[in-house]
Amino acid sequence: MRIKRIHDWNVTTSEARELQDRLASSVVQKSLPRRISRIAAADVAVGKRGTTAAAAIVVFSFPSLSELDFVVARGKVTFPYVPGLLTFREGPILIDALRNLRTRPEVILFDGQGIAHFRGMGIASHMGLFLGIPTVGCAKSPLIKPAREPARARGCWSPIERGGLTVGAALRTRSNVKPVYVSPGHLADIRSSMRLVLACCGKFRLPEPLRAAHMACCAAVREGG
Repeated sequence: MRIKRIHDWNVTTSEARELQDRLASSVVQKSLPRRISRIAAADVAVGKRGTTAAAAIVVFSFPSLSELDFVVARGKVTFPYVPGLLTFREGPILIDALRNLRTRPEVILFDGQGIAHFRGMGIASHMGLFLGIPTVGCAKSPLIKPAREPARARGCWSPIERGGLTVGAALRTRSNVKPVYVSPGHLADIRSSMRLVLACCGKFRLPEPLRAAHMACCAAVREGG
């Protein structure tokens, strides 16, 4: 995949926050394409010592959700764990993995936030600027909590707000199961992001592509020691 170089990764935490503030205005919110045939998901697992990580990218056909492509990259972790700065910890290894993809996806799901972030620049938004394709954040836990829990039925949602604006949703992907936290990354909006996530969910709470990416990166980091 072709990847833009929008900044270096060798930055301090204060420089990272400044970068997020500067880049946030470049994020575009728009409806996802109506016709999507290839969707990818990306996740990173960090080793027990916190010094190594593995990234997995899995590409699926859509809407049939058959696997088309799969890559894993392993590397060292050099940035500390700081809430809100996940991209600076996981971004470099994700880019290593994305460079090896043979099949270009039309949308990528990331295990993390999009614009539902302190500075509007979660990992899905940030990586979307590097990639120049639509991205969606789908997290297991919120960075910004919704004002209320969504109703218990599948498809129900409640807004996540920042500064009086709706930036994401707590979305119930299965009835009577904990919600996931969806927010548009880049070149996506809330409604179309929720529709896509729901379309990718079957028997499980998480979208099938993200489950596959999560299991693959966890297995890779275990194998790497």
